[in-house]
Amino acid sequence: MNESAINLVEELLINASFEQRSELKQYIKLCRRDTVEKPVIFVGGGTCGRAAGATDTIAAIKQYLDENNFDAELVETGCIGLCSAEPIMDIQLPGRNRISYKNITKEKVTNILDAAINSTIYSKNVLWQFENDFSTQWEGIPFIQEVPFFKNQKRIVLSHCGKTDPLNIDEYLALGGFKSFSNSILNKTPAQIRDNVLKSGLRGRGGGGFPTAKKWNITANTTAEHKYLICNADESDPGAFMDRAIIEGDPFMLLEGIAITAYATGITQAYIYIRSPYILAKKRLQKAINICKEQGLLGDNILNSGFNLSIKIVIGAGAFVCGEETALIASIEGKRGIPRPKPPYPAERGLFNMPTVINNVETLSNIPSIINKGDEWFKEIGTDKSSGTKVFSLTGKVNNIGLIEVPMGTTIREIIYNIAGGIPDNKKFKAVQIGGPSGSCIPEELIDTQIDYESLEEIDAIMGSGGFIVVDENTCMVDLAKFFIGFLKDASCGKCIPCREGTRRMKEILDEITKKPLNGNHHSLSRFKGVMQLEQLGEIIEETSLCGLGKTAPKPVLSALKYFREEFEEHIYERKCRANVCKGLRSYEINIENCTGCTICLSKCPENAIMGTPRSPHFIIEDKCIGCGICYDVCKFNAITIK
Repeated sequence: MNESAINLVEELLINASFEQRSELKQYIKLCRRDTVEKPVIFVGGGTCGRAAGATDTIAAIKQYLDENNFDAELVETGCIGLCSAEPIMDIQLPGRNRISYKNITKEKVTNILDAAINSTIYSKNVLWQFENDFSTQWEGIPFIQEVPFFKNQKRIVLSHCGKTDPLNIDEYLALGGFKSFSNSILNKTPAQIRDNVLKSGLRGRGGGGFPTAKKWNITANTTAEHKYLICNADESDPGAFMDRAIIEGDPFMLLEGIAITAYATGITQAYIYIRSPYILAKKRLQKAINICKEQGLLGDNILNSGFNLSIKIVIGAGAFVCGEETALIASIEGKRGIPRPKPPYPAERGLFNMPTVINNVETLSNIPSIINKGDEWFKEIGTDKSSGTKVFSLTGKVNNIGLIEVPMGTTIREIIYNIAGGIPDNKKFKAVQIGGPSGSCIPEELIDTQIDYESLEEIDAIMGSGGFIVVDENTCMVDLAKFFIGFLKDASCGKCIPCREGTRRMKEILDEITKKPLNGNHHSLSRFKGVMQLEQLGEIIEETSLCGLGKTAPKPVLSALKYFREEFEEHIYERKCRANVCKGLRSYEINIENCTGCTICLSKCPENAIMGTPRSPHFIIEDKCIGCGICYDVCKFNAITIK
């Protein structure tokens, strides 16, 4: 489609008119997939899809098309959000609705394409169909908007992800892409754009929730020789993949948001700081930038407006702390990525000591829709003080793992049970970790809390960038807190003592209470004092750390201690982990009826805590056992059990 003689940039953005000739209308319908001239096969080719086997699926499709002389178009999309169903494969036949299939590994390709050749559908693995006014629907198959996972979402930033070819500029233009940008630079002043965003109530989706337009106004009204825009795509939270999926699935929307922001703030040079492991996202983003340059949507005198913009990709240094804006700036400048005190804030003095706007991927991707549909439209979504939607990476103990976008004000319960499909095996919900590694653990009694900045602040939690990790009744909250504080300890840049030494000491305390005291020296009182120190340490770290990452570092531990204190006390006094997760507290025993006296466990025990003779039942000496579990792992006769 990109090879067509019709130039959609010229037709839709420069010489746009209400009346369109029939040839143009037909081409737009083809670009939008309203109609197709031959079968089109779509495969979710994002990182999650590829991890599930989409690369092999695509290879199998190509082989089938060649061997069967089947004339069809193959389109590799991004992730549509339901990662647990990957690889997802769609078929759109001429005159019929597009239909989706789940978990299509290479072995299942033949059956689906055999049915497509005969203009029928393969009855297994069907997910949904897409509604289309220009084609006939399939009977008995739900529309995508009727499926619970999507029914309760409001997709703005994710509206194209998984549905379109992420590198087809004509498809993006036909769907209204760059209309907001062209309207901005040709018909509006920068101040009008900033005013639209201010009235919309858009707040930064990177964690802090600072009003986006206020940051823009500071930079726009600061006199300087140069000004810069940085898109922060350096998400490195465990379990977070929002930015990656947005870039892989719809890079043009991000670039349009960057372009509008740059125009609104008087900026001509923008940087996208992206994580080094995001190889596919970086590749697609660079291709999208090159395509925009070729189409005259980036570069000098864009659309004859006099506005110039250059966008450069910078590969991140791989440090978690570089997600903090001042550390990110230092990294782009070629320095070590460590935070600096604020003020001055980057909006006044940032990159190369010049005024700098820093927004994350999700924030910038909201801009085109706000400009196109209006600030009042955006303001009506969400709550009074938290407008719009929020994208979350939904992971952990839920049936439907994936990427979701919900209106602000949606409750935790609605996300877990209406969208995520509940907890596997009908187990009990225990907590959700919101806000990344430095976020809080929210327990079951607060499950009806709304997801918005104000409601989360009331329970001492943070929105963060959008991590949403669900845990069930089999999770040890002490172990979970230890994992996150361990991550934050390792991620600390080490510049300030409270974060560097405080997180290290918190990890040491949790290590101590999740293992057995050796040689019969239990020191329960000493261990309890250590837990009491956690609260004092947390307060000191929050109050005295240099940057926002350090100030929020104690939250996972303090929230777990607040809501699950009885688990900490069990670990200390009873030396017991109710979930049997903490290996250092496990106790093992040998069932003499199953033990054959093979001596394997005896020979493998690192503490000589097992006694016995060959071909006779063995015994474990509890005072010597350190709970490593090696005996349990090597036993071939199921003779060793966990107490």
